[in-house]
Amino acid sequence: MTAYSAGAIATTDFAHIGGGDFVMGSKEHYPEEAPAHGVPVDAFSISRTTVTNREYSYFVRATGYRTVAERPLDPAEFPDAPPENLQPGSMVFVGTSGPVNLKHLSQWWEWTPGANWRRPFGRGSTIRDRADHPVVHVAYEDAEAYATWAGVRLPSEAEWEFAARGGLEGQPYTWGHDPELPGERMANCWHGDFPWRSTRGYGSTAPVGSFPANGYGLFDMAGNVWGGPPTGIRDIEMSTDAAPPPTRPVEHARPASTRQISSACPARSSKAGRSSARMATAGATDRPPVDPR
Repeated sequence: MTAYSAGAIATTDFAHIGGGDFVMGSKEHYPEEAPAHGVPVDAFSISRTTVTNREYSYFVRATGYRTVAERPLDPAEFPDAPPENLQPGSMVFVGTSGPVNLKHLSQWWEWTPGANWRRPFGRGSTIRDRADHPVVHVAYEDAEAYATWAGVRLPSEAEWEFAARGGLEGQPYTWGHDPELPGERMANCWHGDFPWRSTRGYGSTAPVGSFPANGYGLFDMAGNVWGGPPTGIRDIEMSTDAAPPPTRPVEHARPASTRQISSACPARSSKAGRSSARMATAGATDRPPVDPR
């Protein structure tokens, strides 16, 4: 992968996490979250919000970088694929017209040619009014390139989960044990009848920081964006400290959600994590507006 020189990204909006021992994963929920096991985590710093479209546009403008979803596929690598499947694109959440069998993900995930971070819903869409929303359709290598340019790194899965818990031990949500009460807005998760009818005010991404922070002062550690990789590092966040080895193999996942948010808001494991990048910058108001082209 091409190495990108460090950009002028300030790191004053990072939260310092003191580290410690914690129980990672869960034996009570999804099978892939097991086994629950003790993990030591060294001190590190992590950005308070996910990387926004505005911030990612600075990187692209400075480097000319093209994300995975923007690159055409090589027919030689996919000799049996029909030509229409070789176009650059990504997976987009498309709500159904009514209740469906939730075992079939293909009913609400749709391969969309032309979908990428600039055009989150495909051709004809734009991020012009989403400058402060989290960047989406970002593969792992896209986030890694951004981190290198910014002079930071991606965290391990253990660091992400430790940070997501916000100092709580063994709680199912980033804010504690109990789910949201009626009228509470704790996280931008799916509210309503999935995947066809969302509650007013939900069903799409929101500007970063729109919902309460967790105990470490980190926003959107659950909800707002939904990721695709089945294992490995999830929420692509940035840290300023030396990187320990990942606790599990890192996988590169091309698709990321543009509309859908997680139907649950767990803190217990990054298996419910996200594919947006996490890094905060200072002085963003002094920079030009997002380039939606």
